[in-house]
Amino acid sequence: MSKRFLDQSWKNKMRIKLDVNNMFSDKLGEKHGFTKEEVDSYQKKVEEAHKNIKKAELGFMELPYKQDEIVQEISNMADEYKGKYDNFVVLGIGGSALGNIALQTALNDPYYNYKDGSCSEYPRLFVPDNVDPVRFKSLMEMLDLEKTIFNVISKSGGTAETMSQYLIARQAVVDKVGEENVKDHFIATTSHDSGYLIEISRREGYKTFYIPENVGGRFSVLTPVGLVSAAFCGIDIEELLAGAAYMDDICKKDQLWENPAYLNGVLQYMAYEKGKPLSVMMPYVHSLKDVADWYRQLWAESLGKEVDREGKPVNVGPTPIKALGATDQHSQVQLYMEGPYDKVITFLEVEE
Repeated sequence: MSKRFLDQSWKNKMRIKLDVNNMFSDKLGEKHGFTKEEVDSYQKKVEEAHKNIKKAELGFMELPYKQDEIVQEISNMADEYKGKYDNFVVLGIGGSALGNIALQTALNDPYYNYKDGSCSEYPRLFVPDNVDPVRFKSLMEMLDLEKTIFNVISKSGGTAETMSQYLIARQAVVDKVGEENVKDHFIATTSHDSGYLIEISRREGYKTFYIPENVGGRFSVLTPVGLVSAAFCGIDIEELLAGAAYMDDICKKDQLWENPAYLNGVLQYMAYEKGKPLSVMMPYVHSLKDVADWYRQLWAESLGKEVDREGKPVNVGPTPIKALGATDQHSQVQLYMEGPYDKVITFLEVEE
């Protein structure tokens, strides 16, 4: 673990704060607000959920602790290639793209490699996840392919959008640098044991990183799916994982008022039950705008359900919405303030 994160004063400085005061009846009135007693009534359900989570042994919850070797391998590779490439292109979609983008905008200076009119020692990151042909063609024409490396991310190797982009990019690289040099311009991030991409990777001789089988795509940012691009672009991935471990430690208690994840989850659930199915995430710092974008995927794919665990139709799930302050104060907030009372709005801010 990062030495800095072992320091308690540093942890206190970095700790996330959850302010839920504006969801209670003393601020909103009885019709829309909650009481402490109502929240407390969910404590037993929280304890039950906590036991189920521990029993499930979810793979993504192990990621901050069991990757020392792979973190070192990724860091060594990023150091070795430093200054060799001007462009790092992620070919992936969904969880293979949104988490990468969120890390980049949250943790890097927005113009970190454009200062002084040229690229720095770290490459520019491009994530063309939407397979719009005009946009992708323009990107391929703009890149100096001799100084570009692609990370192809697909657990199955059968993701149509990603693999179609790969085939186009590979041919363009062949045309530019020759068949014998293709392997220097591609990394594969995929399943260790199965799928088309691992077959391609072994045949082509690509450097390959693996996605744990027990980690789903939308939760994979702390695997090589997100760590490779982060390390290449100058993010300290050891500290990133140390921060995740710290947050995990904060969320290990089964006491509702001591665990910010459970408290937020209960309040969002109560709001949904009270006729507020829209959940708006509104950062007030531009660097967190893509966290809101990624949140939409995490929320929608995790909570949108056609049937319950017994297979009965339920068609449930709150709808996530992203907004950005102050931009959306001038495009959305009139609706939020004066429209129907069917939304929970979560504001994000950075104190320093």
